[in-house]
Amino acid sequence: MSIPRRKLVAVATALGLGLSVSTHAVGAPGHLAGKQRSGGRPPPAPHARRAELRVLNAPGHRFDKSIEAARRRVDRAEGSQASGGYPTPESVGVSTAMLDGIASCESGGNPSAVSADGTYRGKYQFDYGTWASVGGSGDPAAAPETEQDYRAALLYVRGGSSPWPVCGG
Repeated sequence: MSIPRRKLVAVATALGLGLSVSTHAVGAPGHLAGKQRSGGRPPPAPHARRAELRVLNAPGHRFDKSIEAARRRVDRAEGSQASGGYPTPESVGVSTAMLDGIASCESGGNPSAVSADGTYRGKYQFDYGTWASVGGSGDPAAAPETEQDYRAALLYVRGGSSPWPVCGG
């Protein structure tokens, strides 16, 4: 089943569940009074009614949480942007785990790292020329980590691990 179709089914189900719960909830129009419902027994005490309402509301809360989780999964599956507004490395075909290995070796994974002589900067130790060649501007060490990840992925797509002769192999 396609993702848009699944979303449509989920929304339709949610609407149906919501209508069903609201029309059968205690106190809703059409709800039988306690005497009519139970053959002459008095209606339940107020605390029992509150408990009954909590039970009726719980499925809706769980449903909302599951919809939120599903929406996040769909966003990730569609190669959506990572936090910070940059595409994920996976969106260009590069594994985040592989890039993490390079970054760990190059800078200890520190996005603001700068080499002793100031030439290599950021999580992947870009020099200014390489950074600009993959669309970066300014100081790589000052760029958001998600941008550094994305630009490193672009560099990897273009040249494999060769831009990182010590840590890429």
